[in-house]
Amino acid sequence: MSEEPQANNGQELLAGLISRLESRHARVGVIGLGYVGLPLALLFARRGFTVLGFDVDPAKVDALNRRETYIHHIPAVSIREQAERFSATTDFARLTTVDACLICVPTPVTEYRDPDLSFVRQTAEEISAHLRRGQLVVLESTTYPGTTDGDVLPILERSGLRCPVQAYDAVTVSPERCRVETDFLLAFSPEREDPGNKNFLTHQIPKVVGGVNAPSALAARALYAAAFDKTILVGSSRVAEMAKILENTYRAVNIALINELKLLCLRMGIDIWEVIDAAKTKPFGFTPFYPGPGLGGHCIPIDPFYLSWKAREYELTTRFIELAGEINASMPGHVVESVSEALNRRHQCLQDSRILVLGVAYKKDIDDLRESPSLRVIELLIERGARVDYNDPYFPRLHKMRRYDLGLVSVALTAEALAEYAAVVIVTDHSSYDY
Repeated sequence: MSEEPQANNGQELLAGLISRLESRHARVGVIGLGYVGLPLALLFARRGFTVLGFDVDPAKVDALNRRETYIHHIPAVSIREQAERFSATTDFARLTTVDACLICVPTPVTEYRDPDLSFVRQTAEEISAHLRRGQLVVLESTTYPGTTDGDVLPILERSGLRCPVQAYDAVTVSPERCRVETDFLLAFSPEREDPGNKNFLTHQIPKVVGGVNAPSALAARALYAAAFDKTILVGSSRVAEMAKILENTYRAVNIALINELKLLCLRMGIDIWEVIDAAKTKPFGFTPFYPGPGLGGHCIPIDPFYLSWKAREYELTTRFIELAGEINASMPGHVVESVSEALNRRHQCLQDSRILVLGVAYKKDIDDLRESPSLRVIELLIERGARVDYNDPYFPRLHKMRRYDLGLVSVALTAEALAEYAAVVIVTDHSSYDY
């Protein structure tokens, strides 16, 4: 265990943590070893830190301690290479041994599209039960502005330790100006992981950091600066929270625009793909987005609803966000209707037809099912009376999920098998699929 500071002065806490970070004596804890937490834990291990990963799933912990992987784009060799510095546990009492606790747990929505912070709150309660003076806690899970100081902080302070919320200037703040008396440090730094993206590795994506007070902000910046190529300090945890929501809402709204234009282009007999290719030749003022069967992944389909839910607290209706959500949510239905119309043109009916869906991951070449529009497409096809099978090289079977329990097993993709289906629908265009 790292030596505890002797005083609760913000300057002393900050100086002590920075010293341990620079010497690589600080121990880093990562809570939640999924698509965000595991790459983060391995990154800090590669940077020379001793890292302890926490997860409630014993199967994940056992696999990691055997140096095995359960995420396709993270090879087992990456885990084996960090065997001396990285280990995993289900024992949250060991939180007392780390200097920094990074929270990387899911933040889903309910069936009514309200935020579900149960995982964040449960994690905060575990940390609170083992919180010690001088520790840094950072929330990385995407959420609405005010979660860090309004939801997480009160739970942590049940420990009897205090971390006062105090404004600071992100431009002029410095260790010398940290006059806050604080027992621990708390910040928000949104994850920006893009599973399967080979163009941007974890450490290459700039890290936005905002603290509940100046010592917390500077401590979090120092932590991430030890692992990431670039850090951006903002004036509060709420600014950092809003920045992440903006990033994903921007994408959701623009994807909805393109999806709507795709429907219009279909009616007008215009190729939307050719339109986008032409428009993106403009070297300024245009960013290309592309139509699809709906939104998938943990962030883009969910995060805008966190913001619209929070906006209602301020008596504001976020009409752009709500409309974008409606358009994107309607796309699986458009896919099914297109299949039905294609069969009708061949004098066949969707009901009782055998349909093969290719790809259930939410995007190509990854093993992530979260919020995948393929699942809704399959569900709608079954509701319309079709006999549905699927193939996905990353998912041999569809396990039970919060919303779906389809009970399907991936079928072999052979010429003989393909001949048995009335239609084949490519929903996720994995590279392995030969058009």
